[in-house]
Amino acid sequence: MNVLGIIASGVAALFITVVLAKGVRRTALRSGIGREPGARPSRAGVVRRLGGATVVIGVGTAAAAGSGLGAAGDGGRAVTGLLAGAGIVAALGLVHDVRPLGVPLRVAVQTAAATLAVCLVGLSPVAGVLAVIWIVLVTQAFSLLDTSDGALATVGGVTAAGLLACAAVDGRSGLALVPATLLAGLIGFLLHNWHPARLRPGASASLFTGFVLASSGALIHAAAPPERAAWAALPVLATVALADTALVLISRRRASRPLLQDGGDHITHRLRRVRVTVPGTAVVLGLWAGAAVATGTSVYAGVLHPALALVPPAGSALAVLALLRIPAYAAPPRTATRRPAPGTPARTAPPTPPAPAAAEPARTPAGRPTVPPPPTGRPAVGLTADRS
Repeated sequence: MNVLGIIASGVAALFITVVLAKGVRRTALRSGIGREPGARPSRAGVVRRLGGATVVIGVGTAAAAGSGLGAAGDGGRAVTGLLAGAGIVAALGLVHDVRPLGVPLRVAVQTAAATLAVCLVGLSPVAGVLAVIWIVLVTQAFSLLDTSDGALATVGGVTAAGLLACAAVDGRSGLALVPATLLAGLIGFLLHNWHPARLRPGASASLFTGFVLASSGALIHAAAPPERAAWAALPVLATVALADTALVLISRRRASRPLLQDGGDHITHRLRRVRVTVPGTAVVLGLWAGAAVATGTSVYAGVLHPALALVPPAGSALAVLALLRIPAYAAPPRTATRRPAPGTPARTAPPTPPAPAAAEPARTPAGRPTVPPPPTGRPAVGLTADRS
């Protein structure tokens, strides 16, 4: 395992992401993009379409350079396919940030990108189809985490650390290179995405992060030795993202709301409703993901029994049930009406008296209306107060 090459690629990803993020922030604020007349510039709205590109460029450049210099070892083909598919998904997210796209088109493009990443690995048809379904599902789940400052970067960074540990257990440089660079890039981006966020990931970085994590997990599972319980350990790493997706779908189904319409019903929104701060929300999600990642990594390494991999999903299911009790949608206002007692005649409102007729203006002997003289002196106090 080329440890020095992986470390150098991670440092490069961190440096490139930090420099680009700082430059994008300064350029956007100086140019006044997103400034509304009479309002202060919105930092989140200014760089919504540009912030995610810093992660994509930093991670993609560092991983491609590391693979070209031999840091990926014999897994260069798998890294190439993964980066190509991730680039397609990131471009899709960037277009979606500029002009929203339909769900069928986005799913079709993500399926094509996942197929490209899987085909270059050489999986069997059945395993390839399952891997593509898993990649699309996890990519969509992570794309929904961009609902609070630092949430996506925190959960994505913790998950990338778990995948890096699983790849390091088997000593596979090619499978450890991409999670290492993603971890470093998300740490650099988190410096600008922590509350109050100066940059937002947007669809570009969220889809890119989910695709890289899901594809890396699928490739590690395909290359895992038979003694590894990869089938039980690796799905646990995506527990938080899948729990958030399940919470959203169940909430909207119970409320008879459109499943694909955005709303304030995610984990982050419900934690804010119980007075958890924005930084506290990111910390809670990070600890939640850390518990799942520690369990999954220990099961993969053989430290824990594979049956213990059921603990994080079971705990997440209980957490989802608890979060469902927190109201997510505003209730319609109720009108205070009192029903009459049985046998009591209904009361009717008294008739409205007719409005008084307007007074006839004074007229001259010739029959023409008189015109009042112009006002003199200071205006009335009430008029002055109204103008002020």
